[in-house]
Amino acid sequence: MSCSGSSRRLALIRDAARAAGAEAAYVRDTANIEWATAFQDVFDDERAHALFVPTSGDGAVVHTDSRYVTAMQREAEGSPIEVDATVVGMAEWAAARARDYLGRADMPSAALVLAIEDSVSLYEYRALQKAFAQAEDAERAMSFVETRDMVVGLRAVKDADEIERLRAAQAITDAAFSHIIGFIRPGMTEREVQLELDGYMLRHGPEGLAFPSIVASGPNGASPHAVVSDRPLEAGECIVMDFGARTQGYCSDMTRTVFLGEPEGNMRDAWEALRAANETVERMLRPGITGKEAHERAIGILDERGFGGCMGHGLGHGVGIEIHELPVLSPRNESALVAGNVVTVEPGIYLPGRFGMRLEDFGVVTDDGFDVFTQSTHEMVVL
Repeated sequence: MSCSGSSRRLALIRDAARAAGAEAAYVRDTANIEWATAFQDVFDDERAHALFVPTSGDGAVVHTDSRYVTAMQREAEGSPIEVDATVVGMAEWAAARARDYLGRADMPSAALVLAIEDSVSLYEYRALQKAFAQAEDAERAMSFVETRDMVVGLRAVKDADEIERLRAAQAITDAAFSHIIGFIRPGMTEREVQLELDGYMLRHGPEGLAFPSIVASGPNGASPHAVVSDRPLEAGECIVMDFGARTQGYCSDMTRTVFLGEPEGNMRDAWEALRAANETVERMLRPGITGKEAHERAIGILDERGFGGCMGHGLGHGVGIEIHELPVLSPRNESALVAGNVVTVEPGIYLPGRFGMRLEDFGVVTDDGFDVFTQSTHEMVVL
């Protein structure tokens, strides 16, 4: 991404910090820092970084260590972001940055309120309190304001660059589905299918998997987050496969249910109900619809088709740098969707001891509807 992308995102963080009554924001969540800086090929799972974003000026400072500094300096070239690898604890670093910022001539006040994320641990919060108390003097007071989803909420609205990356990740995932349905045979184990599915995605360009793939057959499919086993696939069953690739820093997510032989009776009825729920909600999604309304519409269709009480999870979630982001399509989300929200639509039916199935796409809310990234068929796939 160009430095204009990071400049735009930093400006959004500054606005959010001002709205919280702060003079600067302290960002510690790695995915939030990845989004704010737009750095590529830098971050991993370690919580080894911090970002200080003052509300005046257009710059920011990211703190890291020797393991990442070379890659960060490469990515920061030409951007408004300074990289600091000073060997010091995060709390002490933040206090020093705040003290230096207070000493600037253009500092709007003689006090500083620092906006901190709700993901900051209690241990780190206590360390910040101690470091800031030691850095204060009679003329320079410093305090904190706790925020909720300050950066995560900003990430919920994707820009054009993010949408392009999400589509690229999904293209790999769609290709993997086309491959795996030509591979599956009765007698194979769930684990054999998973290894082939994962191997295909990894061979075709992504940075890795978006999450551990799920392959759940027969009664195992009744567990929405089933752990892959050595259970053999049997004729007459359905197989739930939930998987996704990660490329250019962004995830994809899809689920398809396939059938080993023509389904009959209750299993066919369940598939038809599931497809109706998925497609009805995808047609209704647009700005102004709430996550709760989308979820309840899907549940209503399952109820009407005789599968009431068979789906205990939320209908969908946001996808981006992380596989689970805001917004969510669930009973607890009464906020309206807006253009740029990227969400999954994944109704499921789970009958313990018998079978389970799920049909999941993801896409972006547009000004007048829902643009689905997932291109794999909704037609019943019988192997």
